[in-house]
Amino acid sequence: MNSDQISQPASVSRRNVLTGIAIIGMVFFIMGFVSWVNSILIPFFRIACELTTFQSYFVTFAFYIAYLVMSIPVAYMLRRTGYKRGMTYGFIILATGAALFVPAALGRTYQIFLIGLFTMGSGLSVLQAAANPYITIIGPIETAARRISIMGVCNKLAGIISPLIFSAVVLGKSKAILEQVEKGVLDGQSREDALRQLLDGVIMPYAVLALILVSIGLFIYFSKLPDINPEDEDETTSTATKGKSSVLQFPYLVLGVIALFFHVGSQVIAIDTIINYAGSMGITLIEAKVFPSFTLGATLIGYLMGICLIPRVISQKNALIACSVIGLVLSIGVVTTDIDVTFLGHNSKLSIWLLAALGFPNSLIYAGIWPHAIRNLGRFTKIASSLLVMALCGNAIMPQVYAYVADSTGSLQTGYRVLIPCFAYLVWYAVWGFRITSWKK
Repeated sequence: MNSDQISQPASVSRRNVLTGIAIIGMVFFIMGFVSWVNSILIPFFRIACELTTFQSYFVTFAFYIAYLVMSIPVAYMLRRTGYKRGMTYGFIILATGAALFVPAALGRTYQIFLIGLFTMGSGLSVLQAAANPYITIIGPIETAARRISIMGVCNKLAGIISPLIFSAVVLGKSKAILEQVEKGVLDGQSREDALRQLLDGVIMPYAVLALILVSIGLFIYFSKLPDINPEDEDETTSTATKGKSSVLQFPYLVLGVIALFFHVGSQVIAIDTIINYAGSMGITLIEAKVFPSFTLGATLIGYLMGICLIPRVISQKNALIACSVIGLVLSIGVVTTDIDVTFLGHNSKLSIWLLAALGFPNSLIYAGIWPHAIRNLGRFTKIASSLLVMALCGNAIMPQVYAYVADSTGSLQTGYRVLIPCFAYLVWYAVWGFRITSWKK
């Protein structure tokens, strides 16, 4: 068997595969709904909690740093629980984090919000470590990018609607107050009352969300989701792991972890900073709330193309190369372009639309890295998937790097320079890095 192939687990029938894809699709939808609302939480907390730009980006830091802290413990947990029961626990942890928003809002305490976000990130680290390898190995590896693209559609569709739902449920009732706070026309006690009213708006939505998440966890526990285990089929299906004692002996995995770190970091920068970038162009938060949806919409288009074209028209390897190159070109354009345009009713700079367009190449980069990095790992699959999930801490670190560069230079546009080396490395991994099977080479 060559390095680009792996057999579908023999114990999983086609019907069970379809059941698994449907249920994991729901899991990816929830992960997207919870994750991508951060794009509007950042400017919301910046206003409601009176934060600096740097402080506001601790929303993404607290949320995604959990991937770094929790991934290894999660790997050992999944070895005991399996993927199915592990996902149930993930949803319960996720619900606990959502519930913490209630006392945080009542006390108007940003630190408790951050604890809640870290807890939610911990729950997502469990779901990511279980769902990503599950959908990768449930079928042939050469079509893994197509299955991941289907999951991406679920994830990004949720990402498109979650900021809109948040703005309708939380911001819609306080639109006038928010505009007054943004313009600085309130002061003293009237400003304090307005800020408290803004935060009170998150209490009911997140309490309801916590109940929904617990219900989904219980549904998965009692569902017919097949609980596949790649460790049981290791030595009989592949010789790649023979003689290996550590997951770090697979260079294409280690280099893939680095690639995933840069990829998710560049992706979250393109989404979670775009509202603040729009604000630098004089666009209000109420108007700018749709910009993350533009980015995620471009991502959704990329996923749909991946479903239709991979592997019949283009291989997942070539799709990864093409998307990495496109991302590099667009990131250079974001930094260097300074042209005024009017598009979709918004008066802005062309650079913000190039930033939104990054959603398109980012779609298939994620889908390309996973099957390249996790192929033929057998008994190392769970720990390897946890290392890949650990790489998602790029979502926490890279926005902070961006914010530091932007604050240091006094320009939000200049901050996007950090995207260029990220995509440059992705191009290298897509062309050469994934081929390396031995450190001696």
